[in-house]
Amino acid sequence: MAQRDITSLRSTLEFLKQTGEVLAIPGEVDPVYEIAGIEKALDNGPALLFEKIKGFPHARVTGNVCARKDRVARIFGLDDARKLKFEALKAIKNPAPPKVVGAAPCQEVVVTEGIDVPGTVPITKHSEADAGRVLGGGNNLLYGKYFGGGSHISFNRTHFRGKDWASIFTPDNEHIGKSLKGHLGGKVPMTINIGTPPAIMVVAAGGAIHTIIPVGSDELGIAGALQGSPIEIVKAKTVDAYSIAQSEWVIEGYIDTNQRVWETEEAEKIGKPSMAKLFPEWPGYMGLATQTYKFQVTAITHRKDRPIFFAPLARSFEHNILCPIIREACIYELADRLVPGLVTDVNTLNDIAAWSSIILQVKKRGEEDEGYQRQILQAIMGTVLHLRLAVIVDEDVDIYSPEDVLWAILSRLDLATGAIVSAGGKKTGLTPTGRFDSSGNVRESNVVYKEGVALDATAPFKARAGYERAKYPVDRVELTKWLSADQVRAVRAMQSDYARILAETGR
Repeated sequence: MAQRDITSLRSTLEFLKQTGEVLAIPGEVDPVYEIAGIEKALDNGPALLFEKIKGFPHARVTGNVCARKDRVARIFGLDDARKLKFEALKAIKNPAPPKVVGAAPCQEVVVTEGIDVPGTVPITKHSEADAGRVLGGGNNLLYGKYFGGGSHISFNRTHFRGKDWASIFTPDNEHIGKSLKGHLGGKVPMTINIGTPPAIMVVAAGGAIHTIIPVGSDELGIAGALQGSPIEIVKAKTVDAYSIAQSEWVIEGYIDTNQRVWETEEAEKIGKPSMAKLFPEWPGYMGLATQTYKFQVTAITHRKDRPIFFAPLARSFEHNILCPIIREACIYELADRLVPGLVTDVNTLNDIAAWSSIILQVKKRGEEDEGYQRQILQAIMGTVLHLRLAVIVDEDVDIYSPEDVLWAILSRLDLATGAIVSAGGKKTGLTPTGRFDSSGNVRESNVVYKEGVALDATAPFKARAGYERAKYPVDRVELTKWLSADQVRAVRAMQSDYARILAETGR
């Protein structure tokens, strides 16, 4: 049996090697275009480990580590990826505080003089349209008084326009942006941790719903509980901050809230946001540059033994699998707080849009539950950032099958009362609808109206008998009475995923 140690990225890769899930690439690859191109071409496949990086002989690069749901489940010791959200919910409710250590692998090498981040760290360039080599895989850590007494970890795109400084995207509707508002006019110490343990990646990617995980929460504690042991942190060498001890690389520094910089040279020349391209973002469109705070680097620290750079793609299965885990846990908890016991499961259609959709399953216990499902939808649409589509269905619908969800919408949605258009709110700016109005003009206002829709695709409890699904007698036939086991397997292999679901249930 494979030895499972997920307290660091490299020990996780060793575990995955034992299960045959790492594809090592020994030939030299260029961090400009080639790594991203290979990752996209092999998306939803094995974890990749690039052994020889052009221009960076001291480093390695990995990606697609979490590009399969079944693999992520194995990383966390689960036999079913559907259980991940519930493990995350337990961690949210029972965090394991981080452990401060005196020495750490991430500080085996310390660079404080002649700092050159782009020349030292193999940051990748994702597409030919990119403004440069943009760091998308670093986990920012705010700690203590800079996060209301708790700890915050997140992914935020960071573009090193200079050797020792970068722009850092800190939206004010996310935890990092909310925290910075309390320290305007000052310098906020922070570390950017690269190649962190998988539990850190999950929490950092999670898009925490702030009503469930508010500012001041211990997000490192959530990661520790999910990992099964406390996350180790170590005092940074040059700033009043902490580093994640098991990281491969750490960039120390501070966010200077007195200095706002453009994310790209082209954006600086234009002088307007949402006009110059940056790099591909998670919705599948090019991210557009804006003006944001400056991150000033004070040190680079890293492991001595060929540190591993984590290079996820924003538009990828890795992103779409990592991001929903905490998000689903928060949505489930929000719904359960509103109406305990009504919602039985939630799922993101994360092969399509990890941040933009959520499917909820309910089991109405009587006529007294009728209507609560729409209150839940309204609460979610008004609370969850970036949400464009929320659908609620009955317990007889497979919420992990887009086809079955669509069947429920087409056969159970009452358009007169069951379609709820959100009132909208602050624009996100990452999707074209957030940047442009219906006439194609750039939105000058920060307010976007009617940006999402919620659909009640449940059957009225009073008429539930009229919505009973037809069922063919698949449970009354044993196919091997007429066919060999090999023939049955061959037919199953021909069937689509949805056909297999219907074949197994008789629906």
